[in-house]
Amino acid sequence: MKIAVLGSGIIGVTTAYYLAKAGHEVTVLDRQPAPALETSFANAGQMSPGYSSPWAAPGIPLKAIKWLFMRNAPLILRPTFDMAMLSWLASMLRNCTAERYAVNKSRMVRVAEYSRDCLIALRADTGISYDERMQGTLQLFRSARQVEDAAKDIAVLRQDGVPFEVLSPEACVAAEPALGPVRGKIAGGLRLPGDETGDCFKFTNALAAIAAGLGVTFEYGRTVTRLVREGGRITSVETNAGPVKADAYVMALGSFSPALLRPLGIRVPIYPVKGYSLTVPIVDAARAPVSTVMDETYKIAITRLGDRIRIGGMAEISGFSHDLPAARRATLEYSVQDLFGGAGDYSQATYWTGLRPMTPDGTPVIGATAYNNLFVNSGHGTLGWTMACGSAKSLADLIDGRKPDIDMSDLGPERYA
Repeated sequence: MKIAVLGSGIIGVTTAYYLAKAGHEVTVLDRQPAPALETSFANAGQMSPGYSSPWAAPGIPLKAIKWLFMRNAPLILRPTFDMAMLSWLASMLRNCTAERYAVNKSRMVRVAEYSRDCLIALRADTGISYDERMQGTLQLFRSARQVEDAAKDIAVLRQDGVPFEVLSPEACVAAEPALGPVRGKIAGGLRLPGDETGDCFKFTNALAAIAAGLGVTFEYGRTVTRLVREGGRITSVETNAGPVKADAYVMALGSFSPALLRPLGIRVPIYPVKGYSLTVPIVDAARAPVSTVMDETYKIAITRLGDRIRIGGMAEISGFSHDLPAARRATLEYSVQDLFGGAGDYSQATYWTGLRPMTPDGTPVIGATAYNNLFVNSGHGTLGWTMACGSAKSLADLIDGRKPDIDMSDLGPERYA
């Protein structure tokens, strides 16, 4: 079957790879000149199945109000008269209940845990290299209240069978020795030993090369403008370089997916939530993290990627803005220097921003649509790197008529109907 995948980020490229492995003729369309040049370019670098949690959680509305007045806030709201933004925020607030949080986190962990298994298999099959490490994630708590609040996450982890370790401050330092000098700032930690780290950009480009070797065609400089329908099927994709016809189509354009699906009557409440990152060359390895440390206070991930540190985080709700305010960079630098002072050369740091495609319930949209040859793989938010392989493998199975290894019944766009 001839299949067109729209988007060459981590989600689009993994989808193309698994479809090609299944024997399909795959073409990937993207407006950029190469893979992974938008949201997949410089993310936090962590693959954290156990840390897969929706932003919509009990207590978040009150915390959000406090965050808006913090100097180094993890949440920034720049409201505009944007009905999509207002609708998304209202829906997110409706998901901030204990019941919805448990359902949404369980869905997310299901996809993420399976994705890790798929990544392990892919790595063994291909020998792919991407500055990978398998040394877990340490969620670092700076207050006793944060330690107490972790109980709800621990309950879900235990229910889903995800390995975890509750750590004392001393055990946090044992896991991440560079935290020794700031031992007094640590109230405790939650370590997820099954988590991994790696450079998403390197992985996506390496996998695109492997996919090309399997026969996948990558057409860059192709801006998708419209999906053409006839009856219950999509007949072609309109682009700036002319139409593209296929037997089936996969929407993997992240935050730009809703605008193309809306004219077809398909509602997917995906909204861009802006994230920021710094990539810093290491100058003192003994002061750098060995894996990922998640600073719970500022919601910032600090990750070791080879001879670099990647600091990523924050959630800014400001539409499709790509500006790089100095204040956001200051927050990233404050978090990493407060915990790992002297590890990196910040004069050589690169500063980046990307638009995370987030759903109000945190769960990605993966599955078939009302059109029998159109599928969606989008809305992974901050966890596209974590969930990519599992999402792509499951969708490829659906398209190929095979039963996926995990339950997909509550992940498709129909849940928003």
